Amino acid sequence: MDTRSTKVMKRLCLLCAVALSVLPMQPLFAQQTPAPPAETIKTAATHTLTERQVIDLSKTKWDWMADKKVDSLAMLFDDRAMFTHMGGTWGKAVELATIKSSGIWYKKASMYAVDVRVFGDTAIVLEDLDLEAVVGGRTVTNPFMVTEVYNKQAGKWRLAQLTFSRLVRPVKASAGSN
Repeated sequence: MDTRSTKVMKRLCLLCAVALSVLPMQPLFAQQTPAPPAETIKTAATHTLTERQVIDLSKTKWDWMADKKVDSLAMLFDDRAMFTHMGGTWGKAVELATIKSSGIWYKKASMYAVDVRVFGDTAIVLEDLDLEAVVGGRTVTNPFMVTEVYNKQAGKWRLAQLTFSRLVRPVKASAGSN
């Protein structure tokens, strides 16, 4: 072998060694989960009259849920409304029965930010909150981004969808506080 062939062979061996040293690490890189985005919603300094009405209605809904006012909630919830929880998705009748029976008692919603977007007769509310609830006789507090969709029918806002999305952030509210 001449000098030139030896140099090429050494380079080729070095390149193969580097490639082989990286291969076992590739599965480790593939298994790493990227950090979730840190961005969240912020409460606007001012709201339109319509936005304020929807925000106030949402707050009233949380009060009615805490107080188990199923008659008031029945008027607010559209007959085709859907409710998506950590444990499943169901309609208006099941949600009202769950509240009435204390299957889930929405004890306290500690709100940190609220954003509302109005699109004609549809309003979408996002709420960053900690929810203290009694589920199966056990008090739990979870951080959620709650999405509520309202539709204006005959001049009144009706809740069409409520979705709880559990956040990866820690609970901010003091557990057991009123």
